[in-house]
Amino acid sequence: MTEGSRPIGVDLFCGAGGMSLGFHDAGFDVRAAADILPQNVSSYRANFPRCGTLELDIRGLTGKRLRAETPLGNASVDVVLGGPPCQGFSIGGQRAVGDLRNTLMMEFARLVKELEPRYFVLENVSGLLTTGAATLQDFVAFVRRVGYEVVHPISQLEASDFGVPQRRQRVFILGWQRGCQIPRYPEPLTIPIPTVWDAISDLPRVEKWPYLLTSDRYLGSLGEPSAYAAELRQVPQDFINQEGSGLGGCLRTVHSAHVVERFKTTKPGHREPVSRFLRLNKRGQAPTLRAGSGRDWGAFTAPRPIHPTSNRCITVREAARLHSMPDWFSLHPTRWHGFSQVGNAVPPLLARAVAAEIMSAIQESTAERQRAS
Repeated sequence: MTEGSRPIGVDLFCGAGGMSLGFHDAGFDVRAAADILPQNVSSYRANFPRCGTLELDIRGLTGKRLRAETPLGNASVDVVLGGPPCQGFSIGGQRAVGDLRNTLMMEFARLVKELEPRYFVLENVSGLLTTGAATLQDFVAFVRRVGYEVVHPISQLEASDFGVPQRRQRVFILGWQRGCQIPRYPEPLTIPIPTVWDAISDLPRVEKWPYLLTSDRYLGSLGEPSAYAAELRQVPQDFINQEGSGLGGCLRTVHSAHVVERFKTTKPGHREPVSRFLRLNKRGQAPTLRAGSGRDWGAFTAPRPIHPTSNRCITVREAARLHSMPDWFSLHPTRWHGFSQVGNAVPPLLARAVAAEIMSAIQESTAERQRAS
């Protein structure tokens, strides 16, 4: 980082950009990103048009190529961040020991070695500490061999502790290059946790609008927002709307009459007995929003919660609100990919809390060097 500039980040396995957004909001300049899925790269580029985003298998990426094909160039990297695919470790997944996705943590470690950042942040599911313990041990051993240390104990963070209206625990590995200031895990906030209703009560009742059967963009007005929703409705001054007017993510799901009847008799906070979908309690927080899996892994669709007052599953935009994603944030217009992007992302408010601690460590390191000189 040069004097007066924003610290530089690189996002591997970037998805639609939830982690990048948190780091951006904490003051980082994420200059390069990569993901294997075209729908993720398309959404990420819409959200971060000034970032160089590569569509490729991370196993074929080198630090040299990343620098050559993005605005990163020869700049020093302050932080590498990312959430390698976690289904091989997930309690909700197959947890296959031979799952090739389990090897991607080591690809992340390899790129840390090649890019030589001052810090790195890796996010994964809670199962990394149990099912994935062997992979985690290999990861830590590798990064230590190439000049890094890891904050111990490796900890889980709960999204709702940082202002996200969703109960979601994830493991974060914080690493630092020897000689830099040691980073810390963020402390939980002491403010009241937003509720489901704080997050979505001002959004449209999509069942009232026939055009939302074919379009995902709502063109009408919104209701009175809570303080939480008002923040997510704000649009950055430099925002470039590449998708036209309206609020994206509002495509309706058409349920059959007997499904609607089953939803109708399901009480808030309870699961519908056939689908096992949970009906959201508007006074509480959402459960963990999950991504499901693609066709290569069984085309598993994760259960989507039932709206707390309407007899339907929530929309992609409602899921995004429950994930602390702002309304301008672009997600794929199909429900399948849109929900997957939400479920795979780090909630931006949680990412911002982690990023703020990395920023503090960078500032402390810079101050120490200035005092020494």
